[in-house]
Amino acid sequence: MNHATSRRTVLGALFAGAALSMAPMPPGFPGATPDPQSAVGPRPRTPRRLLLGTYTSAEGGGTGIGTASYDSATGAIVAGPVITGVANPSYLAMHPSGTTVYAVDEQDAGGVTAVALAPDGTHRVLGTRGTGGAGPTHLSVHPTGRWLLTANYTSGSVAVHPIRGDGSLGERTDLVAHTTPPPGPGQDGPHAHQIITTPDGNHVLAVDLGNDTVYTYRLDEKRGTLGRVSYAALRPGAGPRHITFHPGGRFAYLACEVDNTAVVCGYDLATGTLSPGAPQSTGTGTGTSYPAQFLVTGDGRFAYLANRGHNSLTRYAVEDDGAVLRLLGTVPVGGDFPRQIAFSPDGKLLFAANQRSSTVTVFRVDARDGGLTRTGEAFTAPVAVCVLPYPGARPAGH
Repeated sequence: MNHATSRRTVLGALFAGAALSMAPMPPGFPGATPDPQSAVGPRPRTPRRLLLGTYTSAEGGGTGIGTASYDSATGAIVAGPVITGVANPSYLAMHPSGTTVYAVDEQDAGGVTAVALAPDGTHRVLGTRGTGGAGPTHLSVHPTGRWLLTANYTSGSVAVHPIRGDGSLGERTDLVAHTTPPPGPGQDGPHAHQIITTPDGNHVLAVDLGNDTVYTYRLDEKRGTLGRVSYAALRPGAGPRHITFHPGGRFAYLACEVDNTAVVCGYDLATGTLSPGAPQSTGTGTGTSYPAQFLVTGDGRFAYLANRGHNSLTRYAVEDDGAVLRLLGTVPVGGDFPRQIAFSPDGKLLFAANQRSSTVTVFRVDARDGGLTRTGEAFTAPVAVCVLPYPGARPAGH
């Protein structure tokens, strides 16, 4: 795959024939949530909530941010209404308050949109701000809840927006282009793919696939500007995509999309310096499987990697307080091209958004050995590229 082309061009072929369906499953359908009105016995469990990202410009894509609910015990998903008025919401991030969600608008004139969430489902779009770059693919909320950080893939830059008291966004306060080091083999320039705050809250990391680099910044929390601290270079042609920290905060795991490897990185809390280790196998065999994203269990004992080309999830045992990943094997994802994965808030379920098959598959996570077991039939969601579980509001009396 030539990553020098824009993401929209590269991914265009993946969207053809994607299913368009957000209809709820009827009671009695295998894997459906039971109808509370017909249930006999104990009061039904409180459903939990999901938000679903898609491409609205793709053939068979969605019409905005999908909403759904899921049963925390069975993993069964039931569709809800769509939040319209958001273009290409391919990645979503929740505010720490749980009352506002932010979406990238992945298009040439990149934007970020804020949506106020209401317990009764009357969600409201609060507005969109430009990111100053093209093709934003990732965003995250700073732990203070006061700043939104965005990575512009196509233009290779990162942006900062202030978050107002009502959750809406102010005008951009910073835009930093990744001008050095030079692009990696086959790349036409930088391609920022992710931006996150480190667990200690002291630094911001930006992963750039085009430059084979992870940048360390310090955020000025008064002015909303980024100051570069250092950068870590991966081997040429690695194509780093997403980084995920171990709960201990001293090690992180990097998914390298182009050379099909996983890399354990040491993180220096004092300096913010990231130190990549040797590339490791994804367990998917030879060739490129386009690994997408890591997840690490809350107890730090297991890690999972989504492999889009192999249509699998790799399971690793985490050892030596996070310093070592030991390959345990792979599990079929039950869909096509798992773009993004997420845990339920309690860590008992793992959701996979499968882009080409327009589905979300759900797995039960075994806390003892990290094993993954499918919970039932896949849930249909148009060009599913992001799934964001979050706790639902508790009804009165609970």
